[in-house]
Amino acid sequence: MATQTNDNHEEKIVVFVDEDLQDLIPGYLENRLKDIAAIQDSLAQGDYKAIRSIGHKMKGSGGGYGFDEITNIGRAMEEAAKIEQGEEIVRQSEALKKYMERLEVVYQA
Repeated sequence: MATQTNDNHEEKIVVFVDEDLQDLIPGYLENRLKDIAAIQDSLAQGDYKAIRSIGHKMKGSGGGYGFDEITNIGRAMEEAAKIEQGEEIVRQSEALKKYMERLEVVYQA
């Protein structure tokens, strides 16, 4: 479940995550940041297959950790890569970056 709150005039996206996942979440989110760089590199090289794979992994994993927006972005990224839509890939990459910047994880029992 995700709710949005204002914090220091900047809108945060608060996601409540089961505390059992607390050890896994930092690494998962760090990997999504690495994905942003990998997507940019792959796009520069015209490697849509790599972008499609990254999108597919995000689509499959985001919801399992409670990050439905990562799933949505991954789905859009995968679809854009299938038809080599570079502009949409850039938009989704920016959406992921903004989401990660605004994300605040709250662990709950």
